[in-house]
Amino acid sequence: MAEAAPQYLALPSGLLELCALLGAPRDSLRGPEQVAQKKGVKSLSPLDPEVLSVFVPPFVTKEDSQPAGVSCVTLGKTRRRSFRKKRERPKAEPSKGHPGGPRGQDPEDVGIPNGVDLLALPQLCFPGGVCVASEPKEDCVHFLVLTDVCGNRTYGVVAQYYRPLHDEYCFYNGKMRWEASGLGRSAAGCFVPFAVCVVSRFPYYNALKDCLSCLLTHLKICKDFEVDNHIKDFAAKLSLIPSPPPGPLHLILNMKPLQIVFPSRADPESPLIDLDLHLPLLRFRPEKVLQILTCLLTEQHVVFFSSSWALLTLVAECFMAYLHPLQWQHTFVPILSRHMLDFVMAPTSFLMGCHLDHFEEVSKEADGLILINIDAGSITYSNDEDMDVPDIPLLAAQTFIQRVQSLQMHHELDLAHLCASTDLNEGRACRRAWQQRLNCQIQQITLQLLVCIFREVKNHLNYEHRVFNSEEFLKTRAPGDQQFYKQVLDTYMFHAFLKARLSRRLDAFAQMDLHTQSEEDRIDGMLLSPRRPTIEKMASRKSSAPHGAHRRMVVSMPNLQDIMVPELPPRNSSLRKIHTEDCGSSHTVLDVPSKLTYTFKIPEIHFPLVGQCVQAFHVDCVAQLSKAMDSLAPENSVLLARYFYLRGLVQLMQGQLLGALLDFQSLYKTDVRIFPADLVQRTVESLSAPERAQAERTPELRRLISEVMDKPEDAPKADDRVKNFELPKKHMQLDDFVKRVQESGIVKDAGIIHRLFEALTVGHQKQIDPETFKDFYNCWKEAEAEAQEVNLPFSVMEQLDKNECVYKLSSSVKTNRGVGKIAMTQKRLFLLTEGRPGYVEISTFRNIEEVRSTTVAFLLLRIPTLKIKMVSKKEVFEANLKTECDLWHLMVKEMWAGKKLADVHKDPQYVQQALTHALLMDAVVGALQSPGAIYAASKLSYFDKMKNEMPMAVPKTTSETLKHKINPSAGETFPRAIDVLLYTPGHLDPAEKVEDAHPKLWCALNEGKVVVFDASSWTVHQHCFKVGTSKLNCMVMAEQSQVWVGSEDSVIYIINVHSMSCNKQLTDHRSSVTGLVVQDRAQAPSTVYSCSADGTVLAWNASSLRVTSRFQLPGDGLSAIRLHGGRLWCCTGNSIVVLTTAGFLHQELKIGENFKEISTSFLGFQLVPEQEQLWAACAGYDDIYIWSLQDLAQPPQRIHLQDCSKINCMIRVKKQQIWVGGTGLSQGRSKGKIYVIDAERKTVEKELVAHTDTVKTLCSAEDRYVLSGSGREEGKIAIWKVE
Repeated sequence: MAEAAPQYLALPSGLLELCALLGAPRDSLRGPEQVAQKKGVKSLSPLDPEVLSVFVPPFVTKEDSQPAGVSCVTLGKTRRRSFRKKRERPKAEPSKGHPGGPRGQDPEDVGIPNGVDLLALPQLCFPGGVCVASEPKEDCVHFLVLTDVCGNRTYGVVAQYYRPLHDEYCFYNGKMRWEASGLGRSAAGCFVPFAVCVVSRFPYYNALKDCLSCLLTHLKICKDFEVDNHIKDFAAKLSLIPSPPPGPLHLILNMKPLQIVFPSRADPESPLIDLDLHLPLLRFRPEKVLQILTCLLTEQHVVFFSSSWALLTLVAECFMAYLHPLQWQHTFVPILSRHMLDFVMAPTSFLMGCHLDHFEEVSKEADGLILINIDAGSITYSNDEDMDVPDIPLLAAQTFIQRVQSLQMHHELDLAHLCASTDLNEGRACRRAWQQRLNCQIQQITLQLLVCIFREVKNHLNYEHRVFNSEEFLKTRAPGDQQFYKQVLDTYMFHAFLKARLSRRLDAFAQMDLHTQSEEDRIDGMLLSPRRPTIEKMASRKSSAPHGAHRRMVVSMPNLQDIMVPELPPRNSSLRKIHTEDCGSSHTVLDVPSKLTYTFKIPEIHFPLVGQCVQAFHVDCVAQLSKAMDSLAPENSVLLARYFYLRGLVQLMQGQLLGALLDFQSLYKTDVRIFPADLVQRTVESLSAPERAQAERTPELRRLISEVMDKPEDAPKADDRVKNFELPKKHMQLDDFVKRVQESGIVKDAGIIHRLFEALTVGHQKQIDPETFKDFYNCWKEAEAEAQEVNLPFSVMEQLDKNECVYKLSSSVKTNRGVGKIAMTQKRLFLLTEGRPGYVEISTFRNIEEVRSTTVAFLLLRIPTLKIKMVSKKEVFEANLKTECDLWHLMVKEMWAGKKLADVHKDPQYVQQALTHALLMDAVVGALQSPGAIYAASKLSYFDKMKNEMPMAVPKTTSETLKHKINPSAGETFPRAIDVLLYTPGHLDPAEKVEDAHPKLWCALNEGKVVVFDASSWTVHQHCFKVGTSKLNCMVMAEQSQVWVGSEDSVIYIINVHSMSCNKQLTDHRSSVTGLVVQDRAQAPSTVYSCSADGTVLAWNASSLRVTSRFQLPGDGLSAIRLHGGRLWCCTGNSIVVLTTAGFLHQELKIGENFKEISTSFLGFQLVPEQEQLWAACAGYDDIYIWSLQDLAQPPQRIHLQDCSKINCMIRVKKQQIWVGGTGLSQGRSKGKIYVIDAERKTVEKELVAHTDTVKTLCSAEDRYVLSGSGREEGKIAIWKVE
């Protein structure tokens, strides 16, 4: 047997923290005895309760292990983890007492868990006092929430039951009936209440209620000296049950006659739900539920009232669940006893509960309370004049009400067509499944409510500097909703919510927001330009008819020339009429698919409770868990992870530390989200020297231990404060100005802000004073507000694209097309004529040939006039813009240049940036109000100058081959290098949504960031999520459902394609993972080969994620791996090694034998099976070298790459082409270049130039397109057509 766990390892507690027996003291029962003798007396005054016995785990420690067959007397001597309150013994028999009783144990000897106050516990277990009854009463249950000084909560379930005072088996003070002096048959008709309280760290309200119900069947018939044993055995049983980890596995405990189910949390971020969430909906109308939620969101003083103590806690906890993931930050005491009523005088926010008998007393004594009567379903205020509780935003409220009304909350309707169940546990299981489905629906409805209320908060956040612009957010709210948001924004709850948003936590709110956002909102995440209402949004203000967007549902690569790239749809505006899709897909309740759950039955626990019995229980647990794991299919990793977790916990309790660590280590491969990091660290620290040495000899544990022990102990805590945006109060240098502009939300791009700084400091010292910044900020916001107010007639909107936005309107001017206002969208200029508003097309930016600012004579005046000449029209448009002429001249020229560059480079972001420049010009001119304002604004004419200073055209071959460019760094403050690209084809799985079946482009940026594009429309499928924190080197798709990512930190991360989550990690490599390759098989699971820089090659079973073989290449520098002809080809820098899949050397190509005159190394290689050739690039050479696979000893052929200075990557396309990416000269400048080589003729067919920085990575998309990613100076992806 392995050495037991050292005493200083604090093992995780089971379901039970404490169990207590409570009742009235013996002395206080003398009065009721006498009263009971008087006939006709029905009511007795309440008595003060106290703790009679307490039971705290562990009930069997290491010293308790004794041989089997121990006697009951001996067993009684080991009861060190319980106590009874001492009593004064009768003088006649001072030494008598039950031999097994714990009478000599002091309460101080028992370690009471934190958060449990034994002085307050009796009042909470008997909140109305101990009422001795003249008639028998039914057993009852209520629930407690106990909070310690640190805010940690524990949960109590209390079962009360009555016993007659004259019962010969009734127990007081550990004495049998014949010991209770003076007690006789005259006390007939008295029934005394007792309570058993179970305290747990987990809110298992229903499960523990069922457990106590089973216990009461024994307690009500047992004798005095058996009571403690029954309760202790009950408590010991619960203390041995481990808490289930988050996920689909629930535990079942046989308590006889009931099978008790202990559910798990749905995921690590979710609360544990073991109560009926529809209870408030049975008591309150949906409108009242919304009022209560408003009171909680605004952090009022809330008091629930009910005649049922149980409902107080259950209803309060339901509302806590409705708020998830927001959390109540204040006092939470759902039950106040009659001695605690003064708590409602507390000055801070709170949620408390009182018995309905105290309603009048509480409402009169305290002001400013929200009084909620659960029984009547009503809400009142204790002081009507001063209460100001706002309403939930109207649309969110209407949607919520309709969804709640569509819920089916009566189980009987589901049972009407079924036969009656003759099995008690079967009927309970049916009810439990129904309740679980209903709970899921209610959670979805309340979560959608919160998303509808707070979705647009993210539009006013600056993640880099952790700033929330509350003032601008409030301006976007509808007038009727202003009061609600003003109050909510000042709460602790909302502040914690902001912290989570700024930390980009992917909690339930973020996931619901992601899943319910429109395609337009997805696209909006990629845009750089300011927010304005689109034509579609304007139309929605005028009509309530929903405008459903047609979505292309394809599973193959699109024809890129057919894709219309959406331009600049804005974020939602409060001034538009919101469709229901802004708060979800429908007014009806979502059809929530029932989540598949599994159960694991806890083995029987045998008594008497000695060490051997506990060890036998642990052995049974491990055996049954192992058996369940062996019967699982390898792909069911979610359930396998839960078994590993539970088996690890049980092995810790056994003292099998190494076995436990191995199980926890396996969580990396199955579900790393439930990895218990703190517990593993404590376990490693508690290892004895022999155990530590054994662990170091186990490869799996060596890595685990090094990670745990190498973590910095006192790592500085990241600053997670949330700052509210404030205008600067002192002069700003460039760096501070960049930060302030980013915080303001005006623009993020550091390059654009640098140009803005130059514009605002023209002719001045290179710093900006607070007044100038304030003027600029106000001008920007005024222009933004004016654009929001633009209201075009239907006749005009019909002429525009639905995603166009009006960004600038001139004042009313005279033109050669009539009098009106010139309007600028991202696509065109048009005249909004006066009188009867009409639409007159001026020109699209693409169609402009020339823009001039001139003057025309009018009487004695020269009026500044803007002239625009179009390509397709002979007539020149003229507008007498007067003082606005110079500004419009700059803006139109910049937009024209941006559109030209966008067309030439196939990159729509040129238009977005040009638009940002134009709007900044407008704000600069408005802020400076000086003669030099136009010259200052011209500093933002970036693309206009670029058009004039450098040739606009790109090489013809590049222009013909380039189809499109996208920017994965959109929305960031600066571009990020693209390290790896992976294209995965679409496939329609019946189990997934159609949009999830689209082809995808996976883009790895620096610091472990991965952006996923929908390759059918090139919109972001899921914006940046983290895969570790290090550079990513390689990606590959395995078995259609997994994307494997190799990282510099030596970990292989596995992304689930369906859930878009990364919950698995392979940690067997000890150095940077540099290559991945998949060997697909028709029947057996795929094999994935991975290599790392230290020369290690591992073969993995893609289903089980187990290493099937490993081998080591000599030396370091292993940088790539390929599979061809059943052989592995490995590039080690100095050589290319050919191995069998078993790791045996087949042949080797050494670089030194071919390049003797200069030291070099292999940069990469490609195999061309059709030509039986090996193509390779070498460091320091601008050539591609080709070896024959039939004889690697022969000198290589060579293909020269003209003007190439560096080669980074190489791929094979269509079997006959090799694409090589790197850096080269083009028009005298160093740029990213791609060389397309014909593999048969061995000639360079094309030289492609579309990146301003080096080409770092290439990937092929179904051999129809090639995608190239550039370095950090540009950070864009180019999409090329393959011919």
